[in-house]
Amino acid sequence: MAASILLPIVLQIRRIQMPMKTPFNFNFNHRPAIFCHPLNNFSFSSPSLPLYPTRLLCALSPTPPSPSPSPPPVKVLMEKMDLIGIVCDEQCTPGKYYCLLCPKCKGGRLMERSLSLHVIPTGDFAMWRCFQSECGWAGRIFADGRLAFNEFSRTAKLFGGTAKKSLILEPLGDELITYFSKRMISQETLKRNVVMQTADRQAAIAFTYRQNGQLVGCKYRTINKKFWQAKGTEKLFYGIDDINDADELIIVEGEMDKLSVEEAGFLNCISVPGGAPTKVSTNAVASIQKDTAYQYLWSCKDLLDKVPRIILATDSDEPGQALAEELALRLGKHRCWRVDWPYKDDFNRFKDANEILVQLGADALKKAIQDAKSYQLCDTDEIQVEEDLESFHEPS
Repeated sequence: MAASILLPIVLQIRRIQMPMKTPFNFNFNHRPAIFCHPLNNFSFSSPSLPLYPTRLLCALSPTPPSPSPSPPPVKVLMEKMDLIGIVCDEQCTPGKYYCLLCPKCKGGRLMERSLSLHVIPTGDFAMWRCFQSECGWAGRIFADGRLAFNEFSRTAKLFGGTAKKSLILEPLGDELITYFSKRMISQETLKRNVVMQTADRQAAIAFTYRQNGQLVGCKYRTINKKFWQAKGTEKLFYGIDDINDADELIIVEGEMDKLSVEEAGFLNCISVPGGAPTKVSTNAVASIQKDTAYQYLWSCKDLLDKVPRIILATDSDEPGQALAEELALRLGKHRCWRVDWPYKDDFNRFKDANEILVQLGADALKKAIQDAKSYQLCDTDEIQVEEDLESFHEPS
């Protein structure tokens, strides 16, 4: 009886033309007639195997093709930007800034690269803005299915007011690149921080202040150390985007020092936007609303409150030390460390991070920062020194 049941099925299977060792997937919902039998108690897993009766009735189905991998987000962004005329000369790297030719104004009369493009570190979207005073085209484009957002105005609205001619920026020229090179600042660091220059005959360095990738202010400096800033520039730490989610940060006294610390390998560095006080105030710390001189600190209080360790690497002169004290009073001395710059002779210390970078090199600058001391211990040491001096001058 069993033989009479098996024989027709075996004959049908042997007629199937297929490779002997083809893998199969089983589909229990589909049963071709050639494998079905009224008793529903036989099936075969592969023609290459002996035919044995089983308790399952299976059918053979081809292996579905694996889905093709999705293109990386950056490639998608570049393809979308190309459709609207934004052409990047090289592969866009997330987290970097690029100066490109604006497809709207074509760089103006000078045909300058006035379009600043930034791809966020995750590569999910890119943002741009043209800094030509008569253009101001800005927008965002996303790697996923979200619609692009862009705006276009005849007058660029920057820093709370209308952009002036002096705000037309361009990439650094050879003269300023050479100047930074003598200060041991590389072109890579300059590009990452979007350091530019004014578009006039006597080009000045333009330190662009950015928050969440958007330009919020600009400070200028000539080679001869003349400083000024754009009207309406927001009081903000320089490099504030570099400390998002940081568990340690370094505060310095100037933009050049922030770039220098980066050359030593520390990206988690910010600079105060203004100068240092001449001395420590004898008054108690004012309320947040009245503490106007340090609004740049209070404006990012939520961000700073998350950082357990803050290294104060201000200048070694008296104003620089006064600035460190004022910052420590507001940030909390329990989580502050202070950098003591090394001595350059028997009596004087190096002034700041850039001087050490130029005179001693990046490794010496890195070591000085790594050797920072707890601010509370520094206070204890200073009190002990003062007591020793007082006892030294007491008459016997």
